[in-house]
Amino acid sequence: MSAPAIDPVRTPAPAAATGRAAGSRRATPARFDTALGWSDRPGVAWGLRILLCAIALGVFAAPFLTILSGAFTTHASGSSLSFLPHDSTLQNFKVAGERGIWDYFTNSLVIAGGALLLQLAVSVLAAYALARHRFRGQALILTLFMLTMMLPEEVIAIPLSLVLGHVPVVGLDLKGTAWGVILPLGAWGFSVMLLTEFMKDIPTEIEEAARLDGVGEFRMLWQVVLPLCKPALGVAGVLGFVMIWDQYLLPLIASKDPTDYTVTVALSILRTDPEVGSGVVLAGAVIALVPSLIVYVLLQRSLVTGIAAGATKG
Repeated sequence: MSAPAIDPVRTPAPAAATGRAAGSRRATPARFDTALGWSDRPGVAWGLRILLCAIALGVFAAPFLTILSGAFTTHASGSSLSFLPHDSTLQNFKVAGERGIWDYFTNSLVIAGGALLLQLAVSVLAAYALARHRFRGQALILTLFMLTMMLPEEVIAIPLSLVLGHVPVVGLDLKGTAWGVILPLGAWGFSVMLLTEFMKDIPTEIEEAARLDGVGEFRMLWQVVLPLCKPALGVAGVLGFVMIWDQYLLPLIASKDPTDYTVTVALSILRTDPEVGSGVVLAGAVIALVPSLIVYVLLQRSLVTGIAAGATKG
């Protein structure tokens, strides 16, 4: 009778060594979890991706660096702009100030601040009604908001100019005032659509629990709904400010005097002024860029969060 076969004894690996090996595998992943599949090891693919990122950065950053360089150059020329200023000076900003750029800048700040506050208030109230309530004509109202996004400014320029000159019912003349620009920008279909979609995703259980505690409509909107829509409010704030700040045609048709112009209209005036050079125009462009950059820096976290939430919804 043959002896039974005996399996060799397997010695288990020490627990500490196993833990170190597993920790080493977790600490040094083979690939990063990105859309590009970025490798952590230098190679041809790694170098190609670095090159593509550098090209993309150059495409987006080159115009800004060129404007900044020309604004601080003594004799800037449109045919010889560079990334670094030559004979640095602040004279261009001084000349731009003498041409009234700071007065136009103040007009833009007043209009942008007032129009943005009005736009957010109207968008929040309209989105709350469309997202959290059901009523007749809801689809029609939503369609009308979408139609406002499809009409070019040139189409409504002449009718809007006539309305601003003599507002129906009240008969006011809003031309030459800040309200002539603020009121037409008080409702933006994009902000209404954005906030409506975000408010639709708020669970109804939260609203029902709040109503059991005796919460009214205004308190529901202010204390329950709005805190959950901070990312969407950030997106609406950034894009709304940029849209208002970049307005050119509306401030032009709503003004009665050159002193009513905004900074965007003032840049076109500086460009056609034969007594100033390209450096003064570029200095005005730098001044006009600053508020948009500040708003983006302050709200970039909400902007990125809101875009990411919208992309992953559903």
